[in-house]
Amino acid sequence: MTAKQPHQPVEKIVHHGLRLDHDASRGRYSLWHGSTFVGFLGYHEEDGIATIQHTIVNEEFGRRGYARALVTLVLDKFRDEGLKIIPECSYVQDYLHRYPEYNDMVVSAS
Repeated sequence: MTAKQPHQPVEKIVHHGLRLDHDASRGRYSLWHGSTFVGFLGYHEEDGIATIQHTIVNEEFGRRGYARALVTLVLDKFRDEGLKIIPECSYVQDYLHRYPEYNDMVVSAS
């Protein structure tokens, strides 16, 4: 009889060589795979709350986990900075249903 393996969480970032650039003046995090631009996440931050407005990934990178990687990297960064979030972006809303470990960061829009 084999021992039951513990549940392994789904790996949220399956790509290596990713780089996240931050352009605070534009409210944007850009994702790069090597020297290739993959996409960006737009947000607006005020009073410790980041409103996530949109997640855009170039079509050639669609449905390959890059948007998930982008959102994971940004949410982890926001958590490290102590920010809360308002997820206006439909992709991020869906992401939060799949990965509820970030739901403690969500605040209601006023």
